[in-house]
Amino acid sequence: MAIIVVADDEPGIRDLLAYSLRRRGHTVVTAADGDAAWQAIIETHPALIVLDVMMPGVSGLDLAKRVGADPSVAQTPIIVTSGGVWDDEIGAGLTSVNIRFVAKPFSPRDLVSQIDSILSGQPSDL
Repeated sequence: MAIIVVADDEPGIRDLLAYSLRRRGHTVVTAADGDAAWQAIIETHPALIVLDVMMPGVSGLDLAKRVGADPSVAQTPIIVTSGGVWDDEIGAGLTSVNIRFVAKPFSPRDLVSQIDSILSGQPSDL
């Protein structure tokens, strides 16, 4: 299946999502902060990245911008999760990135289904 990087500073969310994705046959690399996530992204060139907005070190939004600026991973789809509201100000500078927003709390089952849709190239409701 696919390599997916999941970065979230909340271990419960990170572990539950990783468990759900592994059950679907995906290889999951987890990170608790933006710096570790960037290292995982560069080392694995994942098929998809899930980032929490608020993480220690590099934020999920700054990391998404970094991904979009790096030609080796710029085309990688990104799902950004946050307990906050997505607006144009938050998304400023992310227009060149293949990014989608999912509000917390989310259903891991629904998010995994959306991830499978993105990876299969099917339309998604995100």
